[in-house]
Amino acid sequence: MREHLKTLGVNLCRLLIALTFILSGFVKAIDPLGTQYKIDDYLEAVGLAGMLPGWLTLTSSVALSATEFTLGILLLFAIRRRLASRLALVFMVLMTAITVWLAGWNPVSDCGCFGDAVKLTNMESLLKNIVLLACAAAISAAPRRMKRFVSESNQWIVVNYTVLFILGCSIWSLWALPVFDFRPYHVGANIRKGMEIPKGAPQPQFETTFILQKKGVKKEFTLDNYPDSTWQFVDSKTRQISEGYVPPIHDFSIEHDGNDITDSIVSNKGYTFLLISPHLERADDSDFGDINQVYDYAVAEQVPFYCITSSSREAKIHWQDITGAEYPFCTADATTLKTIIRSNPGLVLLKDGVVVNKWSHNQLPKADQLTSPISKAAIGQMPSDGIARKLTALILWFVLPLFLLTLADRLWAWSKWVREKENNNKIYQLLIKQKKMRKKIVAGNWKMNENLQEGVALAKEINEVLKADKPNCGVIICTPFIHLASVAQVIDQDVVALGAENCADKAKGAYTGEVSAAMVKSTGAQYVILGHSERRQYYHETPEILKEKVELALANGLKVIFCCGETLEEREANKQNEVVKAELDGSVFHLSAEEWKNIVLAYEPIWAIGTGKTATAEQAEEMLAYIRSIVAEKYGKEAAEDTTILYGGSCKPSNAAELFAKPDIDGGLIGGASLKAADFKGIIDAWKK
Repeated sequence: MREHLKTLGVNLCRLLIALTFILSGFVKAIDPLGTQYKIDDYLEAVGLAGMLPGWLTLTSSVALSATEFTLGILLLFAIRRRLASRLALVFMVLMTAITVWLAGWNPVSDCGCFGDAVKLTNMESLLKNIVLLACAAAISAAPRRMKRFVSESNQWIVVNYTVLFILGCSIWSLWALPVFDFRPYHVGANIRKGMEIPKGAPQPQFETTFILQKKGVKKEFTLDNYPDSTWQFVDSKTRQISEGYVPPIHDFSIEHDGNDITDSIVSNKGYTFLLISPHLERADDSDFGDINQVYDYAVAEQVPFYCITSSSREAKIHWQDITGAEYPFCTADATTLKTIIRSNPGLVLLKDGVVVNKWSHNQLPKADQLTSPISKAAIGQMPSDGIARKLTALILWFVLPLFLLTLADRLWAWSKWVREKENNNKIYQLLIKQKKMRKKIVAGNWKMNENLQEGVALAKEINEVLKADKPNCGVIICTPFIHLASVAQVIDQDVVALGAENCADKAKGAYTGEVSAAMVKSTGAQYVILGHSERRQYYHETPEILKEKVELALANGLKVIFCCGETLEEREANKQNEVVKAELDGSVFHLSAEEWKNIVLAYEPIWAIGTGKTATAEQAEEMLAYIRSIVAEKYGKEAAEDTTILYGGSCKPSNAAELFAKPDIDGGLIGGASLKAADFKGIIDAWKK
């Protein structure tokens, strides 16, 4: 239960971070110029304004949004779990540090986390990032608990499609205009209403203090405690103590020849063209012919046409010289103009003070669109691609393909699971007889226990118990060398097979104390355990030594129970897969397909033996499934399905049934519990449950 809660917690954290990153990255990606402006704000706050070229800050804008969006998708689909979780943690550490700075010193009024879609105060941004930082730490600590939505073999499709999609969104938004416009000047916005302050809305509050002097002593007073006339006035100061209501549009102010014409523009009954250029000196002049064509159309239709800029008189004259512009020029704040339209220049069409349409300089109306009266022409109408249509396009282009990929992948995984269940179902196998089941084995490893007489007695007892109650699996007892010949005489090897605990890495010769594979075979033994963790640890057996032993054992007709497994330190470092793969690569993966048929594998988590820690059935199954997968990579899927893989880590009668119920666990390599016939029989009987 506790493990399930941990997994649930990690996946909830993963989804929260993923969805936040996806939203944040997407709203930045569809407004790359807006993100660039925010980067410029940060550079100005640290005294680097104007020091970086515009192309670099724009590239940084696109890269930042693409990285954030892609990282969110990686976390959502649990792709490259370890790398993605660590990148998310690093990202959140940096973002949290920035918002600490923002909350403490307020150098930038809005962090820009969600572009113009969601506005947060600096303190709200800090609190949000603290929560996300905690979530990032949680998933980084246990990335393998994140459940995959798409199998590893198909993850490249998600990654490549995501990167192409988000970069495409940014490029299109730069060429045209942002796909979604969250600013107060979006198509359909009523500028006059956006400037109004509702009745009863809180007003800004101010406090005035007076500095007065009497007998050389200066003090500050307010109107509430203003003193008598014996005090002499020195100075006063007024400060705003409350902002009050700020309307969505509070900075729209246009001047022409020193006159404020804002009201005449927003109150005009009919159409008005506004050519917006925050900085004429940096405006794209390649489409001036189209602009002049629209101006001529406006004159013919008696529609007011203004060019609004923050540039100097010299810049306006230069623009007129290179474009032949005849339209009037007005002045407004550059930040306001950048907010109105993300294009320099860009064209806005108003009708009765409402934004009817917008065009970037790359998509200005063409001659064939300027032939009808404006009230009947398509350019004079609201665009048909509203929010619903844009959301539908987003779903069709991005969400739906990934959903269908996920659905197909999960259906394939489910069908594969069904096939595996069928292949492991005994009744199904008896009825269908499609495939021979791999052998189930319970093997006892006596280690250095029992003298000769005790060993023979134990072997007799196990043999008699199993002859009386036939086991549902293969049973092997692996005894010390001195027991082998005697035990072989008292057991029925059709019921209990005999194996040795080791053999030498030499065929014969002057190797005092060693026992060769040929000697083991001569006792009547059929199996030999090689690569046990105790042999590796205490006797420093290397992969090369074990390779020699395996080859000699097979050459002498013995079947090999080959052990592999990681230490506690390796498990805590999350290196168990590479450790086990290296052990198999170094000692047995060189064998031919025919030789491999005589190999039984045994996974023993060394960290779960004598450490007080316990490997769960799920952890054991995960590792055995991984081992089977790398066997499949080496020898093919059919060979992997036929390979018997045992689990050897504190297996007891109390947990054997749970372990053996897992589809990839084919039995156990039993240590201490094999020294008592009743306990050993209890584990063997788990195959009858």
